[in-house]
Amino acid sequence: MKARHRLWIGLACALAVAVPVHAQTKPVVLRFVSDFTGPPHPAGMAMKHFGDRLPQVLPGSEARLYYAGALYTIPEAFEAMRQGNLEMTWMQMGKAAPVDPYMMAVVGPGILTTVGAVDNFEKTKTYQTLVERLQKQQAIKVFGAGHMSFGMGVGAKKRYLKPEDFVGRKVRSMGPAENPVLEAWKANPVVMAFGEVPTALESGVIDGLMTSIGGWLGVREQSPYYTTGGAGVFTGDYYMISASRRWWDRLNPAQQKAIEGLVAETIQLQKEYNWCVDKLTYEKYGTKDPNKPGVYWMTPQEVEKLTSALGEGPSRWIKSKMPAAGQQLVDNFKKEGQELSRQNPPGSSWIEKIDCSKHASKIVIR
Repeated sequence: MKARHRLWIGLACALAVAVPVHAQTKPVVLRFVSDFTGPPHPAGMAMKHFGDRLPQVLPGSEARLYYAGALYTIPEAFEAMRQGNLEMTWMQMGKAAPVDPYMMAVVGPGILTTVGAVDNFEKTKTYQTLVERLQKQQAIKVFGAGHMSFGMGVGAKKRYLKPEDFVGRKVRSMGPAENPVLEAWKANPVVMAFGEVPTALESGVIDGLMTSIGGWLGVREQSPYYTTGGAGVFTGDYYMISASRRWWDRLNPAQQKAIEGLVAETIQLQKEYNWCVDKLTYEKYGTKDPNKPGVYWMTPQEVEKLTSALGEGPSRWIKSKMPAAGQQLVDNFKKEGQELSRQNPPGSSWIEKIDCSKHASKIVIR
């Protein structure tokens, strides 16, 4: 009898070990907010992947996805996470500046100018300092950072190529930290969520917009000219995926592990989608003639002429909006970023070697 009892105990233990980890966790229902549009935008595709996969890694779970400011603007989402009224956000870091001005430290043109440098953004001490600050002072957990495009630029009804092309033009800015960039070229920046952009272009509220190549695809008919100088020339565009600690800290370890793994998977996929959308879009809509519509990749000489007109204006403006204690972060990031760009020259990143054919069935370049 004792032997049989021991046998049953052994079988029960073995079965307990054999049960998948996800089967031992409770489902979660979370709201996930972003300011970019849904598929076919590359980040939108990656976010949908997160929503589709969450029930697979945590059975019974649901991710309610809100694209393009449908639920909250980024400052509102940031505040909601701090208070525990929102679970997760995928946000452009500079857009959180109205709530925490320190977030502007990692936004600016001409800092991370190569694909490899952008991909190593999370290794900078400046980024790590901000992550620690959010964790301790804002009750926000940061999982990691993505990036919208390796060809950030400006879309419009005409070609914006030289500083004088921007003079007097109303251009959509992605956030307050991009405003001084446009102001340096004597443009009038207009901050708005991407979801408002198509109507604003149609009505003439704005003449053009700062965005990614993927973002431009969504407004190509209203802004047929897109100009880029490559990664980080027009602006830095670093998006972090984060969660409210008031929510996160209530999850059990198995739930946290499952979500962290899925976020890492999502960021990896987003990087691949970003590169492939940029590459395939240029193959379809690229032009060597700046007088023709389409995606025009600026020459180094054209980039130099545009960026030299910036001077120290963007850095000075960012510092003026930050507490004195945080102003050194701006200089630190500029130094770190430019060094990363030197260490990671064009063509050296794994991203630039991706075989985009594996994503061809999902990427639709309209």
